[in-house]
This record gives sequence, C-alpha cells and structure tokens, in this order.
Amino acid sequence: MSEVLEGLKERNSQLLEILFQGWGSSAGKAGPVQLIIETREHVYEYMPAALDWWHADRFCQQRFAQLLSETRDGELASLSKKLHFHQIRNTIWLNDKEVFLQKPKQRRIHSMPVLVFKNKTDTKFVKVLTDFPVMPAVSACAYIQWDPGAVEISTIFSYAVPAFINEFQLRGFIDEDGFVRFAIILHGHHSPYLPVFRSDRQWHHFCVTWQLHNGTWAIYADGKEKASAMGLSASQAIYGHGTFIIGQDQDSLGGAFKEKESFSGNLTDLHVWQRVLSGEQVEKVRSCVPIEEGLVFGWSTDILDVEVSVQQAMLQLTCPGPVEECRVFRVAPGILTYASCLQPLPFVCHYRKDLYLQLKETQSNSTPLLAAQVNRRANATVIPESIFQAEAQGLNLSAATEFLGVVETVLSEAEPPALDPTSLLGIFQLLRKVSDFEVKEPEQLAMLEQLGQHYVEIAGIILEEQNAKEWSEIQEIIGGPMTVVDNMDRMVSGLQQLLSTEKPRVTIKTKNIGVEVRLIELSSLMADRAAYIMPSQEGDKPDQIEVPAEEMERLSMRGLHRITVTNTWYGYGSLQQLLGSGSAVFKDATVSDGGRRYLTTQVGSSIISSTVVSDYEEISTSVNYRLRHQAQLQGLPEQLVEPICAFWNFSRSPEAGGGWSTTGCSVVTSHMELTTCSCNHTTNFAVLLQVYEVQRSAEEESTLKTLTFVGCGVSFCALIVTFILFLAVGVPKSERTTVHKNLIFALAAAEALLMFSELAKTNQGVCFAVTAFLHLFFMAAFAWMLVEGLLLWSKVVAVNMSEDRRMRFYYVTGWGLPVVIVGVTLATSFNKYVADNHCWLNVQTDIIWAFVGPVLFVLTVNTFVLFRVVMVTVSSARRRSRMLTPNSSLEKQIGIQIWATAKPVLVLLPVLGLTWVCGILVHLSITWAYIFIVLNSLQGLYIFLVYAIYNSEVRNAIQRMKEKKKALSFTNCSHPINYLSSPRNTSWEMGKFHPSAPESTASPPVEKDPSGDKSHKNISSKGF
Repeated sequence: MSEVLEGLKERNSQLLEILFQGWGSSAGKAGPVQLIIETREHVYEYMPAALDWWHADRFCQQRFAQLLSETRDGELASLSKKLHFHQIRNTIWLNDKEVFLQKPKQRRIHSMPVLVFKNKTDTKFVKVLTDFPVMPAVSACAYIQWDPGAVEISTIFSYAVPAFINEFQLRGFIDEDGFVRFAIILHGHHSPYLPVFRSDRQWHHFCVTWQLHNGTWAIYADGKEKASAMGLSASQAIYGHGTFIIGQDQDSLGGAFKEKESFSGNLTDLHVWQRVLSGEQVEKVRSCVPIEEGLVFGWSTDILDVEVSVQQAMLQLTCPGPVEECRVFRVAPGILTYASCLQPLPFVCHYRKDLYLQLKETQSNSTPLLAAQVNRRANATVIPESIFQAEAQGLNLSAATEFLGVVETVLSEAEPPALDPTSLLGIFQLLRKVSDFEVKEPEQLAMLEQLGQHYVEIAGIILEEQNAKEWSEIQEIIGGPMTVVDNMDRMVSGLQQLLSTEKPRVTIKTKNIGVEVRLIELSSLMADRAAYIMPSQEGDKPDQIEVPAEEMERLSMRGLHRITVTNTWYGYGSLQQLLGSGSAVFKDATVSDGGRRYLTTQVGSSIISSTVVSDYEEISTSVNYRLRHQAQLQGLPEQLVEPICAFWNFSRSPEAGGGWSTTGCSVVTSHMELTTCSCNHTTNFAVLLQVYEVQRSAEEESTLKTLTFVGCGVSFCALIVTFILFLAVGVPKSERTTVHKNLIFALAAAEALLMFSELAKTNQGVCFAVTAFLHLFFMAAFAWMLVEGLLLWSKVVAVNMSEDRRMRFYYVTGWGLPVVIVGVTLATSFNKYVADNHCWLNVQTDIIWAFVGPVLFVLTVNTFVLFRVVMVTVSSARRRSRMLTPNSSLEKQIGIQIWATAKPVLVLLPVLGLTWVCGILVHLSITWAYIFIVLNSLQGLYIFLVYAIYNSEVRNAIQRMKEKKKALSFTNCSHPINYLSSPRNTSWEMGKFHPSAPESTASPPVEKDPSGDKSHKNISSKGF
C-alpha cells in the first residue's frame, strides 16, 4: 500500500476530511486511487474497481461496511460534490434492497403449459409451427426437468433442413457422477459434452447460443455460463424454412425418430431468437422477463403441433432472481436511476463513524501473529494484515479449500497463535468470503465437501467459550454474533449440491457445531426420519429438532415429492454468552408481577435450527425441538429460573443483528434440565432462561388469591347495593351523584371480571376478551376517580364552566379516554397483549404501561386535589373554632384540626383511588401486598358505607320514601275509590318515579368562597 495522502478541505467546510489511499498493482504500476471521505457521523470509501451489484455488496460486507444507500439531510448530495471535486463522475451502486427486492414479486409466479415426455419412445414429438428465417446467430432457452432414469443420449430439440438434417440440435445425457452434460450440433459439427446441472429432478433453466462470427458458442444453466468456445462450424449461417421438432432427433426431415435418442422429461417456456443473448439477457429470460428483439419463436401451445401421446399440463413456475435492475447513483448529474445488476460499476462502502474508528483502533492495537503464520504456511495472502487490504476479487473453490485447510491446521496446533480481536476479524472475513460456492464440474463435489468440513471446524474453534471476551470486543463491528450463524447457514445451503439419490445425507460434526443436510423422499418417509439428533451429548435425551410427521404429510398432500432439510447445532459456548447480553435479549428488569421480580434473561441451551427447501424455495413448516439447559445459572443461586422457547429474529433490531423473539413458539414440556418446544416456523431456536427473584411463597400466593376473591366478592355486592340505592330511593339528581353512579358501575364491572378471570384461562379467545374488558373497566374506574377529583376541585376553586359543559367533559374523560387507550393498545400490540399464565396485561412487555401510566397520572392528580381540600378544610375549621369558642383550650383546638384533617381524607380515599398507592410498595414486603389487597378489595364496601349508609342524601331519600308510603297508606284508607283519579295524587305520585324532578329537594349549588367556609360546609354536610 502506498503512502496515505491527505486531501485538501473544501473552503468553508468543517465537516469533511478527505484522505487518499492508493494501492499499487501487481505489475508495479500505480493502481487506481482509493478515496476515503470522513464526515462527522459517517465514513465513505470509494472503490474504483468495477464489480456487479452482488459482488460489490459482498465486498463491502467483507470489510464490515454496507454498500452506499440514500442518506438523510443531503448527505448524498454533499458526497456527490466531493466525488465530483476529485474528478469522479462515474455511476456507482446504491444499496436499496427494499426497492429492488420488491420488483420480482410482481412477476415471480407464472402459469406455463408444460410438455410431458414420459419415458423414451419413438412416437412422442412436438412440431413447432413457425417458419424460421436464415439465422447467422441463434439463441434457444427453456426450462427443463430431466428424467434421472434416462441415462442414454437424449435430444431436447432438433432443427433440420433438406441440406443438413442435423442443422441445429441440442443433446444431453447423464454421466456417472449424476451430472447432465449438454452438446450443441451445428451443420453436423458436434461440440463436446460438458456438465451443466445435476440430475436432481428439479427444474433447471438453460440457454444455448451460437453465432457465425468465429463460430462462438456458449451454454448457460440457471443463469451461469457453464461452457463456451469458438470455431464451431463458422462457415455459414443456419438455413431457413426448416423443421423444428421438440423431443426427437430427425434422421430424415420431420421423421425417422429413434427411441434411444428421444427425450424423457418435462419442458416448458422454450424461446428461440435469431441473435446471441448476452449474459445479462440470459438472466432476464431466466427471471421471466420477455426479450422481443430478434425473437423467432415464443412459447405458445397455439403454434405447436403436439402428438397425441405427449401429455400437457399447467405449471406454476417460480422465476428465480436476481432482479435485472438495481439502484444506482449518477455522480455527475447527481440523480438516482437503475442499471443492470450484472453490469460492473465502481461503488462506495459506507461505515458508521464510531464503528470505523473502532475498527481502526482494533487493527492498530494488536500484532497479527496468526495472519503472519497462516500466510507464511500458505505462501499467499490468506488473511491480510489489515482488513482494508482485502481484495475485491473472490476466490475459486480450489484456493478457498486450500486456504481454509491451512487456517484449520494453524488453529489446531498444540500451541496456536493467540486469537486476538484482529485475528478473529481476519478469520471472520475469510469465512464470509468463502461462504457460498457453486459447483461447476463433477470433480469439484469432493472439494466442496472438504471445504465444508474445514469451515465447520474453524467456526467451532473460534466460537469456543474461552474466546468470548475477544468476540465481545468486535461484535458491534461484525453486526452481532449471529452473523457467524448467518454465514454458516449460507455455506451449509451450498452443501445441498452434494446430495443425490445415491448420497441422500451429508453430516459434519465437530466439538461445538453439528451440520446435517438431508434429501428426503416424502413418498417413502418414515415417521422418525425427519429428526436431527445430537447423539454425542451426555445424557439419555440429547438435543434434537424434527419436522413432525403430520407436517410431512401436509407437504406430500401439497404435491411435493422430495424436500431438502438442513439442520445446524451450536453447542453452548461464547456464542450463547454474547447472545445473552446487551440488547439481544428481553429487557424488562423493572417489571414485577408482585410474586416475583424479573432479573434477567440468558441463553441457557445450545442453538439449533432447521430449514426445509423444495425446488430451491424455502418452505415454512412447524417444528418441534428439545434442548438440554442449565437448571440454575451461575452467579444467580436461589432464584426462580423459567425456561421459554424463542427464536432469533434478524429483523427485530437490525443494528444489533437481531434479537430473540417468542412469536409462534410455546413450551410443550419442561423439566429441570430439559425443555421441549413447538414453533410454527423454521429458523434458529434456543431455550432462554428468564430469572426471577422469588418474593412470595406458594402459601402466601394462595392466601393472597383467597383474600382477593373474597374481598372482590364483598366489594362487588356492596357496589351493586349502592348502585341500586342510588337508582331506587330517589336520590336528587346532581353532578356529584351522576359521577358516583358511573364510578360505581365501572368498578363493579371490573371487580366481577376479576373474580372470574381465572376461569377464562383455559380458553385463549375468552381470556383475551376478559383481559380487554378488564383493561377497559379498570381504566374507566380510574378515569371516573379522576373525574371525582376534578369535580371536587371545581367545588374548591372557581371554575368558569357551565354544568352541562362540565358533564360532557366528564363523560368524555370517564368513558371516551379509556376506550381510546384500550383501542390504541390493541391496535399496536395485539399479539403481545395478554400474559402467558393469567388473563391480564402482559407484564413482560411495555404493554403494562398502558395501565400503569394512566393510573399513576390519576393518583398524582387526585393526591394534589386531596392535599388542597385538606388545606381548605383545616383553614376553615380553624377560623370557625376561633369564632365559636375563642376561649377553648389548646388541646381542644388541636383535636378539632385533627378531625378536620382526617375526615376529608377518610371520606375521599375510596372515590379518589388513593389506596392504589400501596401497589407501588408491594414488591418491598408481603405486608404491603396484604395491605394493598385488603384496601382495594374492600373499596366497594367502603364506598357503600360512606356514600350509602352514612350519606345524608341517601338517608333523606329513604326517609322521604317512608313518609310517602305512610301517606299512600293513609290516602288509600281514606279515599279507596277516588285516589287514582285524583290529579293531585297522580302528580305527587309521578314524583316517586322521577326523583330527580323536584330540583328543590337537592342542595343548592355551593358558592365559591375564597375562604373555603362554604365549601367545607358542603363537604361536612353532604359527605360527597
């Protein structure tokens, strides 16, 4: 690497610092200049080496960066100016995955007619009814499904003219390694048979091209060029007006078919062009993007003459990616557009400034002894001394296998070099670089399996428990510890290329990692063949994961014949320690359900995964897994440890590489050191251990539940009686009584639901409904407690609002606000609304704050109101005492003031809800739990005593009812006949059914007196 040149800062720019770093080429000439631009929060690295989008994105990831994306606040425009200042006007790639990954969904599924050539015969053929022109160049593409039983030479199609019967043909056969080999015939001249894809009963896409100029030909399979050469019959163009036959070799024009040369298999989507398609256009055709230019024949059964024995069917074909266009940024005009993803372009890698500085600091603080030893033994740069020296070019399979073998040898020595953070970064970078390869030759199959063995061995060594400290130093740089698992999954998916009928299983097992890839025939599947078990573990029940037999039956009923199941297992080590810290686990340390207080969540088991694939598409299935785990966690003795089933969700916290989630997973059985789980999807699973501090014994819990049920029953009955009294005895209508009735109704409904909530636990739907209504009515009860406080405040402090407007405001607050709170909570957190073990809000998430937050607000407001009322009452009592008994003793005056203080507190406590303050203290002691339950369970009884039995308005109404009964009895005795016809009596009797009608019976409104005397009088006489 040449010297680093410091660039000039642009005038008036204090944000950007520009550095140049140039690398010389292997020939000794000055290489392309690499530009690094630093801003206050970001670092951008311009790479002049042109790569396609996929390799550019992978290169940035290998350098622990991301491909440049659209940034906020004009950062992209500012970067464009800097690039333009340094004469960089190229078009560069942008990382806009959300945009281009949405495009293929619009055309990924296509229904296509399929020609079914069952078995090799000399009768089945299809004739193309198209008049072909003279073609100096030709391209033919189709989707094909090869019959593994047809091992002899098969003719996919043949084009014959009178001058040459073998004018243009495509032939193939299966070799001894299970590969299908293709050969092109032009003017009777034959190309060599070369392997193109595995005979695996899967659909494959192929294209063959030829041109007169230099006789250049090429064969593509599944979007990749498999073979190409020059000199194939470069004498003349393909003659026109010939006969095109699918499935047979023409030994005479349009006939003379032979069984041994016929095609057996399925074919669809055949197209022929009189031009050569480029690699980019081949990829477009594979992605079902039509190319009209030069098209001679497009796939349509309307222009096919199908022999009667050839079957036809419709196929739901999934067109694979990649997408043909990716997002680019044109620096010179500064505009965003699209370009072919296969087009080589320069690019910019983007770092977060803090991570970039951490990366440089990590590099500078250590000596790469491991890299030096590996490179010396390999006689090549396997691990660069600096990650910024990594080359953009990838490795071939042979070199990758050799390099991994050297790294494994060095790491397995008796005294290997220390694995410092820099060494781990270098190894991680190498593993990411070689995580996916595609086999092009049969000879490469053994090499791929060897690469997988080296890969798993190296990953197992670096994930050992003693390396946890080093991993913790770089986990922010690599994007979280699960990126190791992500790379492993990518590598293991490549091992599917090793599978065949003769070799249906590939297994790799090391000390810390286990890998298995299996090919399963659903028709012959036994019930126990979908399980992956780790037999080397201690104990009689090792870790295992399986796709249940009923899921296999469901897949078979969907029409699937074979699936590939990939399983991985990671033993307990540094990976679990990293995943059990920071933001990777649930963080609810302040949550308590009263009986226990949440402390922490840790990964307590191995990590196991399962993936099911069919026809190159991942299939979602349910799985069952069983994992051994610790009974107690180190450093946390005498604590309650509760296992939960979870999976790693990469989208939960993208900046940290993901996080644990429990969605769709549940515990089936749990023992001291073993837990069985069931999940409705496939991914990476583990058993997490949630640790709680036990605050109450089982006996105490039982006592508290009994007290709660009995107290709620008494409270409910008292509230119902109070509500009926308010309605039946004719209590005069007023703001105060209306508010009381609404509070009593909401509280009674909540108490009734609370008593029977335990019975609803058995039914998930009923439990959800009970939880929602509990939330609603308790919120309504507290909202009306708030209204009680506001009403009391209006009696103490002058409020310039009419009674009608106040009541509308009270109703909106008392019922409207709770409905909004519950509705918003359900809309935003429907799936995590209910707790696991009882019908109440989930205290393990932030949902509980939808209840606790409003309650704390109401208690705060009502505490302030009560304080103000006490001050006014005490002041009024002191003045009255001085006026009425000026010569009373000091002890008597103190007694009067104490009673003036205690009376409003005792009267207002139940309706203001201040007894709920004790709920804040329940986690401190069991005593506070008893006090809290007793006070709130008997809240209804307290309201009945204070606002019914000892309420002067209720007593007066009852007294009036008694007097009316006496008067009615006297009237019936004196005028037994004329009573009902008496207008006066009828009018008086109407008042009995409308107790709110005679407004004169209600106490007059209290005038707002600054001294508070009248307010105190109202409080004393009416009892609220």
